[in-house]
Amino acid sequence: MSSNIPAVLGGKPTFDQMISIVRPVLPSFDHLKLEVSGILNGGMVTKGRHLRAFEDAVAQHLKIKHAIAVSSCTTGLMLTYQGLGLAGDVVVPSFTFMATVSALVWAGLRPVYADVDRGTTNLDPAAAEAAITPQTSAIVAVHNFGNPADIEALQAVANRHGLKLIFDAAHGFGALYRGRPVGAQGDAHVYSLSPTKLLITGEGGIVATNEDELAERVRIGREYGNDGHYDSVFAGFNARMPEFNALLGLHSLKMLEDAACRRNEVVDIYHEQLGRLPGIGFQVVKNGNRCSYKDFSITMEPEAFGLNRDELAQALAAENIDTRKYYQPPVHRQTAYAHYTNGQPLPETEWLSNHSLSLPIWSHMSDEVALGICATVSRIHEHCRAVQKALVTA
Repeated sequence: MSSNIPAVLGGKPTFDQMISIVRPVLPSFDHLKLEVSGILNGGMVTKGRHLRAFEDAVAQHLKIKHAIAVSSCTTGLMLTYQGLGLAGDVVVPSFTFMATVSALVWAGLRPVYADVDRGTTNLDPAAAEAAITPQTSAIVAVHNFGNPADIEALQAVANRHGLKLIFDAAHGFGALYRGRPVGAQGDAHVYSLSPTKLLITGEGGIVATNEDELAERVRIGREYGNDGHYDSVFAGFNARMPEFNALLGLHSLKMLEDAACRRNEVVDIYHEQLGRLPGIGFQVVKNGNRCSYKDFSITMEPEAFGLNRDELAQALAAENIDTRKYYQPPVHRQTAYAHYTNGQPLPETEWLSNHSLSLPIWSHMSDEVALGICATVSRIHEHCRAVQKALVTA
């Protein structure tokens, strides 16, 4: 069959092997082996010099007073919510990963969902303000896919109502807000360092803050609440980061800027090539900001493109191109969190959930792979009617 025919119509798949949605970039073992040997021979596998060095390096990179390494972004969020003494209601987007809200619930808080801006996919400051109740103690915003939130407007809302402002910055390493790394704004930023991110420790997270009291409570909280006297001053848990993870993070941090720049180059290819097709939209990144593009997500207008999001995802899977539907379902429709919904409509969240599709992006993706994906999407569009019929009868 001709390669101009989509695979779902009998053509040869664009790629012989699956193009995964993400591929982590890791340092070579040669760069790590001496220090790994030192960890094993010295017997200090946690709470050692690599952890301290990593925290210092991250704080310097973020231009922040405190960077506390923890076992995951989720535990970092839990400790941050606890450390700030939050109570009652917290305004939060539903168009986010489930951990943003699960950490709230674990901390005994009630999520109050607010809508996002369709263009940026981030929490809409006006919607956040409208969702504030007399019991609200904080706003939690997300730098979705690594796109900086509207920090200034959200801070103004928080200030008007005397609320704490926390950023779930799981996607935030590599993102710039007005030319500076996200991190020093609000009361705290909490980052993920898992293998899908630009800065990788294997598993882990960072709580970044300029607040001395919060930093101390997070440090104590990650040690079971034990302040060093074997007396829990409050109920904490084990959220420590092992030495090997911190060492991996130190080396990964050196690769961060290259990773962010390369992802933006890949996105430029996507924009140039896919922007020629009808019905495809892109996340809006405001002037002066840089998105880390932890994920690259497009939106689909089926009437213009000829296929809906789900149909395109099926057609791309036949071409060995992996995709994700972030976030489907959104948090307010997930089993564990649906009962917090108060009937407030979230039209932009619902629209994005039904029309968004994340395409593969990695920190070392070649132009050839990106162009191949774009050409495949274009070819599927050209044969959209036949593709749709084939999917219906499959």
